[in-house]
Amino acid sequence: MPITIGVDVGGSHISCAAIAKDGHRIISNTYFHDEVDSKGSKTEILKRWATTINKSIESIAPELIEGIGFAMPGPFLYKEGIAMFEVNDKYEALYNVSIVEELPKYLIDKKIKLRFLNDASAFGLGSILHKGEMENDKVVAITLGTGFGAAFFDKQTPLISGESIPENGCLWDKKFKEGISDDYFSTRWFLNKYKKNFNDVDIHGVKCILDTDRAAAIEIFKEFNKNMVAFMTPYLLKFKPDVLIIGGSIAKSSALFLPSLEEEFNKILPLSIKIIDNTEEANIIGASHTFNDEFWNEMKNSLPTI
Repeated sequence: MPITIGVDVGGSHISCAAIAKDGHRIISNTYFHDEVDSKGSKTEILKRWATTINKSIESIAPELIEGIGFAMPGPFLYKEGIAMFEVNDKYEALYNVSIVEELPKYLIDKKIKLRFLNDASAFGLGSILHKGEMENDKVVAITLGTGFGAAFFDKQTPLISGESIPENGCLWDKKFKEGISDDYFSTRWFLNKYKKNFNDVDIHGVKCILDTDRAAAIEIFKEFNKNMVAFMTPYLLKFKPDVLIIGGSIAKSSALFLPSLEEEFNKILPLSIKIIDNTEEANIIGASHTFNDEFWNEMKNSLPTI
């Protein structure tokens, strides 16, 4: 049974598991998760990543593993495997570092193959594959958390170019209001908005706002929805997706934004919205699919470079 290790690299964590390629499922007792200091040194970050990945490798017969697929945030040179983190307030110590060359120094198998996919693309792909539906649909997948990720799919294929596709097939870097969309659809926007408008205290995460002041959270989500509709509408009208998939830590608060979002988006086009509860699992499954040779050979020369 061919097996791949799928890895989800987040802004403050790493998760990984062994995936059975024939069923797009996580193999029992191979999932591991650890926190990562994204402000650490190059060596500290790579060692922490490797320690967690090695646990998954050790949990399965190493000779069965074809390679390691990574769901990696940008900016990143995905085909070459080079990190370009510089302005994202995370992993700056890895700027211009070849993960393909440096990470294997700390892995059990020094010669194992590594492949990389944008984390939003991995999320959308993993959601489609794991759910066993939407295979023939046009899908937009977005992740709302430490950053704002987005990917566009047609029949399971991530798209990064075309008249109806934004440049590089992503949205985080596109202009919106006084900055870029990542400034408005990430956790830091919620925290800054709460601190500025409601309570000048040090608070961590959207869930903390909900637990501390639900009324304030409701008001903030109203503005979030307004911004989301204004930003996403032109892209949805161009691409005309059948499904919008939403994941990430902020998606866990979907009760506060989903009904309004569905109502507003359905005014402009028929659209099914699906909330994915386990973003990590979807990322891991999607990343592992880079070792489907048919998929990889189609994608490897058109991967985004940011």
